[in-house]
Amino acid sequence: MNRYETHCHTSESSACASASGETQAKFYKARGFTGIIVTDHFLNGNTTAPWEEQWENRVDILFRGYENAKETGDMLGLDVFFGWEYTCGGTDFLTYGLDRQWLLAHPETMTLHPNDYFDLVHDSGGLIVHAHPFREAGYIDMIRLFPRKCDGCEVINSCRTDFENTLAKQYADNYGMFYTAGSDNHHAEQNRLSGIETHEKIRDIGHFIDILKNGNYKIFDEYYNK
Repeated sequence: MNRYETHCHTSESSACASASGETQAKFYKARGFTGIIVTDHFLNGNTTAPWEEQWENRVDILFRGYENAKETGDMLGLDVFFGWEYTCGGTDFLTYGLDRQWLLAHPETMTLHPNDYFDLVHDSGGLIVHAHPFREAGYIDMIRLFPRKCDGCEVINSCRTDFENTLAKQYADNYGMFYTAGSDNHHAEQNRLSGIETHEKIRDIGHFIDILKNGNYKIFDEYYNK
């Protein structure tokens, strides 16, 4: 079986992360993963990209962690794919399937209402997964749900409580969303890791989307030695 991380961050692009793309790639390779998807915080969230920078420069910063992880992954034999974590008032959505050229063409993503953002992503062939939908934190003023706009739901997040993850699974079941799991790894230190397992190797992010839509995978949640 091939194991993939679906949700991790790098210090180059996420302001709350301490692990570089290179460090993340080495971390997952050492634990036997086949690949990872780098999902740094989008440019409307906890990003390292200065707000006063031009859009093109901000997009470049969003890609830095992924690019460094991929460079290291290519040397080590770890597949590295690109996504991002869009935010709405502390509510986060993993976005998969879109690339640099799409982002450069859509600076309006910074100001769109979330419903319009989701529609634009879907119209462009992208996929939306609601990350840790029942996360509780002091800076989150409310739990926001968009069940008709999300394709999947992160029912296991390694950084959340069993209570929050159980609610996420119930939410996914009630609205017919497929399951995902992810570690939400920011620091390359945690020993609880989650993700998906597949029989076939994922070729690219489009293939990843097809696998999720077709249900050709299973989720896992496991403790690893540090």
